[in-house]
Amino acid sequence: MKRQLIIATAAAAALVAGGTVTAVAVSNGGSGSARSGAPVTAQPAAHDAGSGTAQVQDGRSGVRVQDDDANGREDIREARAAKVTASGAAAAALKAVPGTVAGLDLDADRPGLVWEADVLGKDGKWHEVTLDAGNARVLNQHVDHDEDDDARERAALQDARTGAGAAARTAAASHGTVTSVELDDDRAKAVWEVETVTKDGKEHKLLVDPQSGKLSAVPAHDADADADNDDDGADD
Repeated sequence: MKRQLIIATAAAAALVAGGTVTAVAVSNGGSGSARSGAPVTAQPAAHDAGSGTAQVQDGRSGVRVQDDDANGREDIREARAAKVTASGAAAAALKAVPGTVAGLDLDADRPGLVWEADVLGKDGKWHEVTLDAGNARVLNQHVDHDEDDDARERAALQDARTGAGAAARTAAASHGTVTSVELDDDRAKAVWEVETVTKDGKEHKLLVDPQSGKLSAVPAHDADADADNDDDGADD
């Protein structure tokens, strides 16, 4: 039988203070039964994601890492610190926003380590979901109004038989920890581009076919171009 939760008036003060309150469960029929001693942590109400307003819990990840790439080992530090895998992050993002994951990125640019997930929702809108890399809790969620609406990318996502989570699992099976997944539709044929880091700190960039799920290495000329771009960025 469905039960609705009625919280005492004192909950308002507890909510502001972040405290706990005692709840009484009441049936649809209106008869109340006390669940004595059952503490319920008061949490701020989340806003409606469909309105474009951010849904925020406390906005902070429980995983702390040094945000410093001075020695070029930022990716391996993040990979070692993350307790949630890329595929786990994809699943958590889809629980928050039903649809199709278009990209995942392990990021420590904000306080703590998070997964940033881009989702094309079933509502036809682009959503950005930020997840704690320690437990997959949703820290922030909003509609991305600045996202360029790419009809080609939408079509590729809708046609894909292998999703971002599956592409991540395929790459992780033989190439270490996945740190990012992105649908690259700039090629003649759209492909999942997956970046990984192995335990020895070596980075890999791999391709996963959205149709067959087949894994392959990035062509040498593409890898060289990416390396040149990284060097240019480091000089700026």
